[in-house]
Amino acid sequence: MKTQFNVIDLFCGAGGLSYGFEMAGFNILLGIDNDQMALKTFEKNHKGSKTICGDIRQINQDQIQKVIGKKKIDVIIGGPPCQGFSLSGPRNFNDPRNSLYLSYIRLVDQIRPNVFVIENVPGLARLFGGVVKNNIINEFTKMGYKVQFQILHSEDYGVPQKRRRVVFVGTKNGFSFNYPQKQKGLVTCKMALSDLPPLPDNSFLGSDFQPYLSTPTNNYQKLMRVDSSGIYNHVAAHHDERVKKIIALVPPGGNYKDLPEELRNASHFHVAWTRFPDNEPAPTIDTGHRHHFHYQFDRVPTVRECARIQSFPDRFVFLGNKTQQFRQVGNAVPPLMAQAIANEVKKSLSQGGPSV
Repeated sequence: MKTQFNVIDLFCGAGGLSYGFEMAGFNILLGIDNDQMALKTFEKNHKGSKTICGDIRQINQDQIQKVIGKKKIDVIIGGPPCQGFSLSGPRNFNDPRNSLYLSYIRLVDQIRPNVFVIENVPGLARLFGGVVKNNIINEFTKMGYKVQFQILHSEDYGVPQKRRRVVFVGTKNGFSFNYPQKQKGLVTCKMALSDLPPLPDNSFLGSDFQPYLSTPTNNYQKLMRVDSSGIYNHVAAHHDERVKKIIALVPPGGNYKDLPEELRNASHFHVAWTRFPDNEPAPTIDTGHRHHFHYQFDRVPTVRECARIQSFPDRFVFLGNKTQQFRQVGNAVPPLMAQAIANEVKKSLSQGGPSV
């Protein structure tokens, strides 16, 4: 009989990190977040999992155990909000968002799982002279954990996106952990998206559910379609003709620098008018939906297309309005990268006794 280890996910959002662990065979007991709509998405896609909506700084082990019962927690995972550490935002160490990782440390201290995983932007490891990184390592080391950290590239794990994340892993009680090996070959935007209904113009913007119109053409598309009967969250934005004509001037993989001089100031956002490449992984998906454009069609990508780029399978359905859906996708850990990490955590835990 195979052991199934129990996981709780802090700052879970829609659940990309925990979904990767679920795909690796873990039992997701609980997700905690303060975004109610993201938790509804979490509940829909993590069957049987519980949620707590609230300020994690006010949540303790007793409240968690009341929700999950007497089940043992083998692994704690999560990504504290990273805006304060991001290279694209203000680098203010006193930003209150930077203190949220302390709640993660506190809950690990109370629960003492055999393994914990923290993911965040690479800036967390190097900004402010490494103070945050050193604090994380020192606090967990005092609890008896062996702590490692490494910057991982999502495209190394079958994700059609260039996304860098720092991943801390702590183990105790003699467990060891090795970071996942890189996979051979890259998945490109075209490989990820070419089988989806095209929605090339404003005559049909899509619908809540659409059947597949073609057969999969590669292994990634086959993987994304497992246990799915069609396409959800695939509704395009309406663009006026002026915007479409500007987008059309940008080649795959190009950006505002490819526009005529008189059009370069049409948007003041630094990644504006960036089109996905067709033969490479996409740039990092963010929480907005008007910063990048489809590699072939003159429009922004749909929620489903962004989810494909993040490696969410088609069976994973996002709830809420489009703004909420885009935020859920952009804030998530790519499930395939999470699964690669989870597989190594599972190897580590399999050295020990069963969960109860």
